[in-house]
Amino acid sequence: MLQPFQGVLADWPTWSQVLLCTALLLGVVFLGAPLWLCAAVVAVLGIALDVAWWAWLVIAPPFAVLLLRPLRRALLSDRLLHWMRSSGFMPAISDTEREAIAAGTVWLDGELFSGKPNLKRLATADYPDLTEEERAFLDGPVETVCKMTDDWRVHQERDLPPEVWAYLKQQRFFGLIIAKSYGGLGLSASANSAVVTKLTSRSMPLAITVMVPNSLGPAELLSHYGTDAQKQRWLPALASGDEIPCFALTEPGAGSDAGAISSTGVVFRGEDGRLMLRLSWNKRYITLAAVATVLGLAFQLHDPDNLLGKGPRPGITCALIPTSTPGVVLGRRHDPMGVPFYNCPTSGKDVVVPLEDAILGGAAGAGRGWQMLMECLAAGRGISLPATAVGGAQLVARAVGAYAAVRQQFGLAIGRFEGIEEPLARIAGSTWLLEAARRYVCGGLDAGQKPAVVTAIAKYNTTELWRAVVNDGMDVMGGAAISRGPRNLIAHGYIGTPICITVEGANILTRTLMIFGQGAIRCHPHAYAEIDAIAKNDRRAFDANFWRHTGHVLRNAVRTVLLGLSRGWLTWTPGGATTRRHWRRLNWASAEFALLADVAMGALGGDLKRKEKITGRFADWFSWLFLASAALRRYEADGRRSEDAPLLHWTLETAFARMQTAREGLFQNLRLPVLGHALRWPGGLWARINPFGKGPTDGTGQRVARTLLEPGSQRDRLTSRIHLPQDPTSALGRLEHALQLCADAEPVLKKLKDAVRQGRLPKARPAQLLDQACEGGILTDAERRLVQDAELARAEAVAVDSFALDEYLRTAAPADPAAPELAASR
Repeated sequence: MLQPFQGVLADWPTWSQVLLCTALLLGVVFLGAPLWLCAAVVAVLGIALDVAWWAWLVIAPPFAVLLLRPLRRALLSDRLLHWMRSSGFMPAISDTEREAIAAGTVWLDGELFSGKPNLKRLATADYPDLTEEERAFLDGPVETVCKMTDDWRVHQERDLPPEVWAYLKQQRFFGLIIAKSYGGLGLSASANSAVVTKLTSRSMPLAITVMVPNSLGPAELLSHYGTDAQKQRWLPALASGDEIPCFALTEPGAGSDAGAISSTGVVFRGEDGRLMLRLSWNKRYITLAAVATVLGLAFQLHDPDNLLGKGPRPGITCALIPTSTPGVVLGRRHDPMGVPFYNCPTSGKDVVVPLEDAILGGAAGAGRGWQMLMECLAAGRGISLPATAVGGAQLVARAVGAYAAVRQQFGLAIGRFEGIEEPLARIAGSTWLLEAARRYVCGGLDAGQKPAVVTAIAKYNTTELWRAVVNDGMDVMGGAAISRGPRNLIAHGYIGTPICITVEGANILTRTLMIFGQGAIRCHPHAYAEIDAIAKNDRRAFDANFWRHTGHVLRNAVRTVLLGLSRGWLTWTPGGATTRRHWRRLNWASAEFALLADVAMGALGGDLKRKEKITGRFADWFSWLFLASAALRRYEADGRRSEDAPLLHWTLETAFARMQTAREGLFQNLRLPVLGHALRWPGGLWARINPFGKGPTDGTGQRVARTLLEPGSQRDRLTSRIHLPQDPTSALGRLEHALQLCADAEPVLKKLKDAVRQGRLPKARPAQLLDQACEGGILTDAERRLVQDAELARAEAVAVDSFALDEYLRTAAPADPAAPELAASR
């Protein structure tokens, strides 16, 4: 059987045989083959290549060193370990960074970072729908409170109406995530997200007021870490709204660097022998603080007498403080972009509380605050702000699409102009993608995952996409968008978007440090174990993980070459013909991303952490890998509808174009030690001539834009999460009414245009031809009335607000920033 090989290779120079044999052996070793397989390969190669006896003296030593672990550790691994520890090559990780990295779980992000994603797992990830009970809450209380809330009035009065506050408490909106056993609603992540989405589409202050108590704060922390006594004391009261919570984390000197918290709590023993805390703090940007009755507080715990047995500085700790406690200072407000939700400073000086009652989890929770916060944020970051982005984007899509269909210039709906089609396509495609990402992430959360890197991807990208959507909406609506008033549906979203960009980890930080900086360690199959082994000087663990990592790099190098040459065709794909090419490119892009990430990590080591322009580009590439997966999963979950194919293609082509931009930027700017810009020419040239994608075509964009311009089921599905008022005199109802009438009148207007073209009617505006067309038998009276009604509705829909001077001055008057009477009324 081996004779053909012997014949072919017999004339090879012996050194060529040696090199080939060595390369194959090293490949088998690095790919993690067991000892028996390596021995079999040795025997087969020896026979097939007819290797001379002396050649084995060249082949055997490196093979033995790599294969025999004690020898490998002594000659290679231990020396590498010593060098990495002494040179500072690997990044130093603080305790707070270590807890942040370890928080939560690795989910589909691990698949994408591996370079060899399980495409079936990506295509079949959990995608749950709401239960009947959750849907009833959305269609009942959520719909009702949306009807009760007038966003313009909220902005003018600088607060939600008293009846809305009362209804929120009555229907337990502040207990969405609290278990039913404690009086809450016990909603899933998907339902919690859907509630916030719908509220946002009506009023951002309303959504923020509801989502903050159901995000990182006392209710969530108590549910996971509170003692039984603490849960019984607080959770029922929080669920009913009898207690209003806030959580104080940010300080003047501790924003993105939350580990720099300077607020303190000192343990001492009271006169009655009980352990007590003396707290002092100065916090800012704390939502609901001015009206809160219980304040969650993150602080540095000091125990000078070691009364807790955890040393003098146990670390960051979380506690619950009744705001009626002497020394707590509340009552002032910030004014974030004029959006009227309670965002406030708070301070405390020598606030004394019982330790066991205050610290979350009692004395056992001392020093565990940072871990608690990171674990909760690992999940919560993927719910509230992505939901806000979806609600805002769907409202923009609905309103701007109707406006572009109704508003006419030069006798044509502006949505038909190609210059308007471009932003409309971005609005529609991004809105479809946002909902895909929201459901994809919530599906993982409902399945029990807490994927910190995925939720960071979700927070950053959904809020950035929303910012782009609302900017496009402002451009399309023009003067109607910049003129504030009851008719304007998108100006308040435009004003409020920077708030979502900033909170729960500012987007610049999230992109440059969390998505890739944290992801490179947490999601990589070997990096975290290697770094941990280096920190602990664990020789065995380092040896095992370093060589597995080396094999991992080799495998991805081979995959990158083969998938790049074939443009992903050497890939099994799930799904049907519509998605096959997208799955192939996703697999290829994942392999090259993983390889380039390993090259950067291996060459730059700890310096990579400081090269934030590079890590930002990696973050973009990684983010769009995930968003592409979310889009493909949505298309499958929605039943592969043919009418959704343009949305899918637009989204995927956009995703691959964004990956391509990051890819070219990395090849252009990734400077490696010794090699310098060696990647720029071969890698950059290859990336340009063999791109992942170039973006959607104009034709695809046109088909996507049309989904917003025509009433029907697809437009309804694209914006299905918003509050859709039925009142034709409301701002959105007015646009919807005009859109439907104009669509109904379109065939009649076509009859008029045809008659003009045929010479049966003179050239004039349609409204001027109606009577003549009826007299000539071209139109019926019913058709004339339809066009007249449509034109009246059109004029009403594109009208903007104006105010008498004294009325305008009242609407522009600033609110009292203190508003202590409002705080007391809550």
